Order: sequence, then structure tokens, then C-alpha cells
Amino acid sequence: MLRNMAASLIEHEALTTTVPKAKEVRRFVERLITLGKHGTLAHRRRAASRLQDERLTKKLFEEVAPRFTDRPGGYTRIIKLAKFRQGDGTQLCRLELVEKKAEKKEKAKKKKAKKKKAKKKK
Repeated sequence: MLRNMAASLIEHEALTTTVPKAKEVRRFVERLITLGKHGTLAHRRRAASRLQDERLTKKLFEEVAPRFTDRPGGYTRIIKLAKFRQGDGTQLCRLELVEKKAEKKEKAKKKKAKKKKAKKKK
């Protein structure tokens, strides 16, 4: 179950699940992202053995992990939803990666704009 949920989170960058499951998947995924930040062959093989999907391993090492190079940890966030599962009344939450693709691009653009303004003032 952890492997499947981690694969879904890496693929879609967000998922909806129950709070206890999200807390367990968070631990699993954050360790995978840490492996991806190192990027050595041994770390890639370890992540591939955990994920069992070469396509997701490639995405983890080439797209997801480089976004978090400056961050020392805390790559995911859990947002509790106002929904409760109908069958047993368990509270649902949304587990997502902290930095998404669009956010990273916007931050880079803002930094460039600030640098240009600083150069013009000089």
C-alpha cells in the first residue's frame, strides 16, 4: 500500500487519503526524495527497489528531487479536508509536495526580476 501511494504521489504530486495513511506515506516519500537529492547510482538503485517502477524512479531523480535541493527536509504537506469518508466517518486529507513545478518557475522569475532591478539602480 505504501509503495502504491508513494508512486501516485510522485506521479501526480498530490493525493487524497485518510490522515493516518498520509502520515505513513509522508515518511516513505520523504526518504525517497532524500535519496533522489543525492543522485548516486546506489541511491538510484535503492529508490528503484522501493518504487518498483523505472519511469517513476526517473521522474523522482530528474524532476522531483532537484526542486528540493535547498530544502533540508519537509518535502510534503498534509492538508486536512472538511470531508469525512461516508462508510466509517474517517477524516480525509490531501497529501501533496510542497513545491510544485509552477511555483518553482515563478520563484526563479521573481529572483531574475529583482536582480535586474538591482542592476538598473546601480
